[in-house]
Amino acid sequence: MHKIKVRINGRDFEDEVDSRLLLVHYIRQKARLTGTHVGCDTGNCGACTIIFNGKTIKSCLMLAVQANGADMTTVEGLAKNGLHPIQEAFMDRFAIQCGYCTPGMMLSACSLLQTNPQPNEAEIREAIEGNLCMCTGYQQIVEAIQYAAEKTRK
Repeated sequence: MHKIKVRINGRDFEDEVDSRLLLVHYIRQKARLTGTHVGCDTGNCGACTIIFNGKTIKSCLMLAVQANGADMTTVEGLAKNGLHPIQEAFMDRFAIQCGYCTPGMMLSACSLLQTNPQPNEAEIREAIEGNLCMCTGYQQIVEAIQYAAEKTRK
């Protein structure tokens, strides 16, 4: 067992964890933030994407002990006073079907817009290439990210 301290969505957590516990399972089970989804446990689908110390990662590829001292944002941390522009855009542009990929997509989009507030379509597609969606065909997701970029520039 290992003692870890992390910050998730501005809240501090301190726990003892098994050395084999994946970060995605820590987030869901210990922090009780179930918006981060478990899809493949192999890093292929992106459903578990979070923002980790300012960069997107797939939380199924990291052990919780490796996150000691980290600052993380999950989909629950996007909304502060009302919905985040990314969340609004996904709703307004019908970018949500089954919703399983949505949290990871939103965090990838949020990370992109933090570093590139005016991305073109190719840059958006590159930013979400690690997030698989079986429902939307991606066009609505790309349009939602473009719309969120417009809204945040105003």
